[in-house]
Amino acid sequence: MTLTLETRLRIGIQTIHRRTEPADGLWLPRIDDLVALVKLVDDSGYDSLWAGDHISFPLAIFDPLLQLAQAAVVSRRLMFGTSVLLLPLRHPTPVAKQVTTLDHLTEGRFILGVGVGGEFPREYAACDVPHGERGARLAEAVTVLRKFFSGEPVTHHGKFYGPFEDVPMKPPPRQLNGPPIWFAGRRDAALRRIGRLGDGYLSYVVSPDMYRAALATIGEAAVLAGRDPAPFGTGHLLFTRLDRTYEEALDHATETLSVRYAMDFRKAAERYCALGTPAMVAERIRAFYAAGVRHVVLDLIGPYEQKHDQIAWFAQEAMPLLADLTAG
Repeated sequence: MTLTLETRLRIGIQTIHRRTEPADGLWLPRIDDLVALVKLVDDSGYDSLWAGDHISFPLAIFDPLLQLAQAAVVSRRLMFGTSVLLLPLRHPTPVAKQVTTLDHLTEGRFILGVGVGGEFPREYAACDVPHGERGARLAEAVTVLRKFFSGEPVTHHGKFYGPFEDVPMKPPPRQLNGPPIWFAGRRDAALRRIGRLGDGYLSYVVSPDMYRAALATIGEAAVLAGRDPAPFGTGHLLFTRLDRTYEEALDHATETLSVRYAMDFRKAAERYCALGTPAMVAERIRAFYAAGVRHVVLDLIGPYEQKHDQIAWFAQEAMPLLADLTAG
């Protein structure tokens, strides 16, 4: 099955509150910091703003749904999304209430990105969720969410959740049948799950060739599941660093991502990031567009104090180079 994709490229920004990496000492982000960031993203012409999720992480990180709820007060135009909510760490019934609320607070401008994570097993242990069950729990949790998104009383008898009978939850989400649910994942089982259940695919740490192959696997699974060829969302979280040279950008990316993921990230940065001058970064984005990406989410890496400059620089010099893809 050939997935039905949009033609227009949309560009978003990942991360609202984040401290410099590496950093020590007290961190007290301010409401004004969030307001300034959201206004900059909005005024610069980006399409969306996204927040990631971990319960436990090597760095300080906030809850994404709470951050997006506050950010939605600032912009009346931007789309908001989770990239991605680690759904298996949470019971899906209260998540359904939170997501429904956020869908209203954003006036229907919300994409629910979900995934399993798993690179930090201790956060699963801390939530009393067996690490090996995360994929199966994700699939069942999405089923529960969609039942609640219908607006009808929900009955569910599952392996991990329930049994419960005729549970109402009002109001239903703003978007009909709830916000679109985009799944993350790289392994074959995860991609086939996306084909069966997902409204979209949201990847990270893949190359354009890997992305193209992933969409083929997702399409095959969609056919086997008997799904209709409805429009399918395709996103990619792209680690990005603008600098005067590729080498400077690679050094900054390596320093930041090695701290963030507690490993030497240099080879991965060379393979997966968009690095260098605005023209180099735009060309990398074009390669992902050719592979099927229609919503690129930029995680502009480096010291947080430089984030505003990176957002403005990309908008001024890289975005115009993509105008033929982002227009109309």
